[in-house]
Amino acid sequence: MASDYRFESPKILLDFLSYHETIKAHSQKTVDEYFLDLRNFFRYLKQSRDRSLLDTPFDEISIMDVDINLIRTVSLTDIYGYMTYLSRDRVIFHNSENSDKGLSAATRARKLATIRSFFNYLCNKVHLLENNPCKDIDSPKLKKTLPRYLTLNESLSLLDSVDGPNRERDYCILTLFLNCGLRISELIGLNRSDIHEDALRILGKGNKVRIVYLNQACQSALKNYLAVRRPITGKDQDALFLSGQNKRISRSMVHTLVKNHLSHAGLDSTQYSSHKLRHTAATLMLQNGVDVKAVQEVLGHEHLNTTEIYTHVDNESLRIAAKANPLSKVKIKGKIDDNEEQE
Repeated sequence: MASDYRFESPKILLDFLSYHETIKAHSQKTVDEYFLDLRNFFRYLKQSRDRSLLDTPFDEISIMDVDINLIRTVSLTDIYGYMTYLSRDRVIFHNSENSDKGLSAATRARKLATIRSFFNYLCNKVHLLENNPCKDIDSPKLKKTLPRYLTLNESLSLLDSVDGPNRERDYCILTLFLNCGLRISELIGLNRSDIHEDALRILGKGNKVRIVYLNQACQSALKNYLAVRRPITGKDQDALFLSGQNKRISRSMVHTLVKNHLSHAGLDSTQYSSHKLRHTAATLMLQNGVDVKAVQEVLGHEHLNTTEIYTHVDNESLRIAAKANPLSKVKIKGKIDDNEEQE
């Protein structure tokens, strides 16, 4: 059963979480993650200071007594100690007997960002703290990796391979992923009322609404799907994409259908996912001359640097730069250039 922060948070934490949900308009899922991150931090803090709690299962340590007096004692050393705990001792999957210990740098960076946000709130919003222990802390160094994506030909093969009893629905889903770069949460949340002629109303992260314009391929796919979509009643009657049980399609079902169609197209379904189709949409747009700011708007990225990673995936200007090097045409002695005809 999922935790409800409203009943498991001390007042000082509850105020912080309510601020993010009601004032900052962050999604419930995001606020729940903040709660879990901070609950874990305070459990660690209490256990590290009270050795008698070492006999108490970590996930049973209550944080209801956490108050501003305890928080004022938190030091930079405490936070670095917590980062070490996450790196070495934190179990990755709590419900698995075979789970390894030690969270990834990306996960640790996200948890540190939550702690930093909490202390910034206490210092700058409600002025309960004068000294911020996170002020000089460094985030874990992350490995820079380029997003994986389908090529244009692979994307065409994927669309061409769609078949089966739900082919209109599945084809439409894949078309929207590949053309509009939707997140999976955005796709499953679509309603028929979100379609406005050549535009689609998208409810994105943080409950932010954006408009995505539909090209001819998307409009045709939607028209063909809506022509066969079953009319239903009940709470999901306006849901755009339906499951076989006449309910709004689920995240897991979308993951499964994407994997199945990737396999049918002869593509490695272990290397690609619905989110990789979002990467594909971004990459193909940039490769074909769309301005990076426009791509940012289409994808719903809050920060431009999130979008700019796609500019490094397959940059034609870098190819031109490589060919412009005056050494680019130097031949190996005794070897015939592959571009020259042999006599």
